[in-house]
Amino acid sequence: MALQIRRALISVSDKQGIVELGQALAAAGVEILSTGGTFRALQEAGVEVVEVAAHTGFPEMMDGRVKTLHPKIHGGILARRGVDEAVMDANAIAPIDLIVVNLYPFAATIARADCTDEMAIENIDIGGPAMVRSGAKNHANVLTVTNPQDYAEVVQAMGSGAIDLAMRRAFAIKAFRHTAQYDATVAAYLGADDLLPDSLTLTYDKVDAMRYGENPHQAAAFYREAGPSQPGTISSYQQLQGKALSYNNIADTDAALECVKVFDGPACVIVKHANPCGVGVGADLAEAYTKAFATDPTSAFGGIIAFNQPLSGALLGSILAKQFVEVVIAPAVDDSAIEVAQQKKNVRLLVCGDLAAAGPRGRELKRVGGGLLVQDADELCLDEDALRVVSQVHPSAAQMQDLLFAWKVAWFTKSNAIVYARDLQTIGVGAGQMSRVVSAKIAGLKAAEEGLTVPGAVMASDAFFPFRDGIDAAAEAGIAAVIQPGGSMRDQEVIDTADEHGLAMVFTGIRHFRH
Repeated sequence: MALQIRRALISVSDKQGIVELGQALAAAGVEILSTGGTFRALQEAGVEVVEVAAHTGFPEMMDGRVKTLHPKIHGGILARRGVDEAVMDANAIAPIDLIVVNLYPFAATIARADCTDEMAIENIDIGGPAMVRSGAKNHANVLTVTNPQDYAEVVQAMGSGAIDLAMRRAFAIKAFRHTAQYDATVAAYLGADDLLPDSLTLTYDKVDAMRYGENPHQAAAFYREAGPSQPGTISSYQQLQGKALSYNNIADTDAALECVKVFDGPACVIVKHANPCGVGVGADLAEAYTKAFATDPTSAFGGIIAFNQPLSGALLGSILAKQFVEVVIAPAVDDSAIEVAQQKKNVRLLVCGDLAAAGPRGRELKRVGGGLLVQDADELCLDEDALRVVSQVHPSAAQMQDLLFAWKVAWFTKSNAIVYARDLQTIGVGAGQMSRVVSAKIAGLKAAEEGLTVPGAVMASDAFFPFRDGIDAAAEAGIAAVIQPGGSMRDQEVIDTADEHGLAMVFTGIRHFRH
C-alpha cells in the first residue's frame, strides 16, 4: 500500500521550505508541476519544474484566478488507479501522486490594518482548496500536504518507502481540516455582523495538550482562536517559568486576567476556583496585592494572581515569601522577576502583553447536551446614564468610588454574588450560592475571619434583591451603602428597607448573572 511518487504538483503561498522540498523531489526523479510564484521560486533555485500552463496547454488567465481548474489537473489528482486508466489515456491525463498546496493568506490579509474588502475578496483561494480537497478525497492514491512543517517527514517517508495508507489518510484529515478552517474564516469575515448565524462554524488552533482536564479522568487541550493572537488575553500568554499549565490553571487565569483589566489604577486580583477571592486597587501594585491578599489569605493559598501593570522582581519575591501560588500573570515583568521565579521551580510566571490591546471577547459558548448556548460576551459593566440613587441617603464620593469598585468585582463573581468593599479593597466575597442572603452571610463571615471591619463598608449584588431580607442582613452587618441592578417587583419594599436602616442605595439598571 506504499505510494511511489512519480509526479507532484506544488502551488504554495507560504514559500517556507519549498525550495528544499523541490530539490529533494527532483533528486528522487519526481516530475514537478507548479504555478506562478512557486514555479519561479523553484526555477530560480535551479530545480527542474514544468509550469502548469505548459502541462495543460491552457494559459493562466484573469490575473491568476484561473490556472489549475483544468481536467488534466483534477483528473490527474482524482484518478483511481486501476479503474480510470482508460479515460486517462483517452484524454492524455497523467496521474499526480503528490499535492503540496497551501492557500492564499486570507487570515493574514484581513488582519492587516489597511485591509480593504477588495483585498480580502481577492485573497479567497478557489483553485487551492479544490486541489487540496481532491487530493484528500483520493488519499487512496495521492498524498496531500498543506503544512510546511510536514515537508521533512514527507522526504524521509519517500526515502524509506513509508508513504503508506495510514500516512496518506492522516494527511488527508489535516487537509480537510485546513480547508474547513479556511472556509470558516472567510464565512466569519463576510458575515462578521451576524453574531448568531443559522449555521455556526468555529475555528481554533491547538496550543497545548493538557495532562488532563478539570479532573484526572478527563482528556483536555487548550485551543486558540484561529488567526492572529490577541495581546492582553490568556490566549496570548507567554510562559517564562514554571511547570506546564493545567486546564484549571488556564481557566482560572483567564478569570483573573479579565477581572483585573477593568480597573484603571494599579490593581491585583487573586482568583480561586474561578472566583475572585481578593481584589485591591492601590497607589502601586504592592499596595494592591496587600489589599487583595488581606481579603482572604486562606483562599489565596494556591490561587492565581493577576496584575494590570508590569511586575517587578521585588514584588514577586515578597509574594512568594508570603504564600504558595499556582500562576502569576502580568502584562510584562522585569528581568529580576524571572530570576526570582526561578527560585520556585513550580511557580508559573506568565506575561500576556498590553491589556489595552485586547479586543472584545465576542461570542461566549457553553456546551449543553447535544448543542451549544451562544451569546455575546457580558462587556457592559454599567450604563452611566442609567445609574441612579434611589434612597433618601446619598452615598458620599468615597462610598460611590467603593460602590463602583465592588460592582466591577461582582461582575466577575459567580452568581449569586455579593461583594463587601472598603477603600478599594474587597473585605468579603460571597459567590456561587443558591441564596443571595447566604452569599451575603458568607461575605460577612470572610470579613470576620480576617478581622476586617464591615461597619461602614459598601456592598454590591450582581442581581436585584427579590425581598427585603438581603438588605436587613446587610444593615445588621453594618453595611452603609448598596449597589444593585434593581428591577424586582418589590423594589419599593427594598428601597423602603434601605431608608428604614439609613442605607444609601444605588440602582445600575444592569444585571451581571455569571453561571
